[in-house]
Amino acid sequence: MSVEIRRVETKRDLRKFINFPFKVFKGNPCWIPPLFLDEVNTLSKEKNPAFEFCEAEYWLAYKDGEAVGRIAALINNRYIEKWGNKYGRFGWLDFVEDFEVAEALVKTAEDWLRSKGMVGINGPLGFTDLDKEGLLVEGFNELGTMPMIYNHPYYPEYLERLGYKKDVDWLEYEVKVPKEIPEKVVRVQNLITQRTGLHVYDWKRASELKAKFGNEIFRLVDGAYADLYGTTPLSQRQVEAYIAQYLGFADPRFVKMVVDRNDKLVAFGVSIPSLSRALQKSKGRILPFGWVHILHALKHPKGIDMLLIAIDPKEQSLGAVAFLMTSIIKSCQEAGVVSAETSGELETNHDVQLLWKDYDRRQHKRRRAYLKML
Repeated sequence: MSVEIRRVETKRDLRKFINFPFKVFKGNPCWIPPLFLDEVNTLSKEKNPAFEFCEAEYWLAYKDGEAVGRIAALINNRYIEKWGNKYGRFGWLDFVEDFEVAEALVKTAEDWLRSKGMVGINGPLGFTDLDKEGLLVEGFNELGTMPMIYNHPYYPEYLERLGYKKDVDWLEYEVKVPKEIPEKVVRVQNLITQRTGLHVYDWKRASELKAKFGNEIFRLVDGAYADLYGTTPLSQRQVEAYIAQYLGFADPRFVKMVVDRNDKLVAFGVSIPSLSRALQKSKGRILPFGWVHILHALKHPKGIDMLLIAIDPKEQSLGAVAFLMTSIIKSCQEAGVVSAETSGELETNHDVQLLWKDYDRRQHKRRRAYLKML
């Protein structure tokens, strides 16, 4: 039978859209289910503040009466205003190993974007740079992480057959936690503190962190990420949503704020205990008993996922990044964490890749954003 494409219109349809990957990745030991509530909040037009300046449609593909694929098509008008490219986006792309299904899904997204006046399509991308992005093209046998996309090897093969070309790549690293912080590093940091007043702010409760630094963190993100691929400035409603998402269960062991002598935020690093195995056990659900696995992972981590690092561009030469790294390393050592997974780093962003040059690390994953002119 031919492929039937159905637009997602109801809440029931949206649940099917969110749950579809469980079919594609059933039995795959590397795939990590997303948190169901996070997906609802991101994809819901009533809940995601990005819809103030974005448009989106979602579709499911059916064959012989069975769901066999999904795709989202998005238009970020702030991206178009900032970068001058009338490119739409695709995301949330999953499908069974059937080229006919992939072709029907992608054509549906392309046709909708073309009808909206777009001249190109790229992705996989989300509504903003802080959503999941980039198709995995290397590292299919590596355990996935909550912040990143996982996919089968046939995904990029099919996209390339459909005329999609590489636009940009991101690299990911696994970094081993060293057993000791070199005495020289500690001595240099002490000298920097004496000279500049830079230090790591000691916070205890998430409510304190959100109140003191919440808005400043995302102001810093806007400034530090302004020239990076596909980024757009955040609205105040988005900032508030991301404060709740990233800082709501922040752990002072792994979320570090570097401030100057006046407690002005200079740099920050947001990491979380790895929830990969916990999400596999809970199937992405907190209730009824998923919270048990998630809580255990949060309290007794063996690895961490590094979500966000940003440094005030005016302060990069002051050594703030050294404070971030040594502070996180010390907390990892005390907590028994043995390794950290980075999020995607643009392959051209050599400055951030230099952060890992003195550590035992391996570049184990690569992901790609594709582009096709319409």
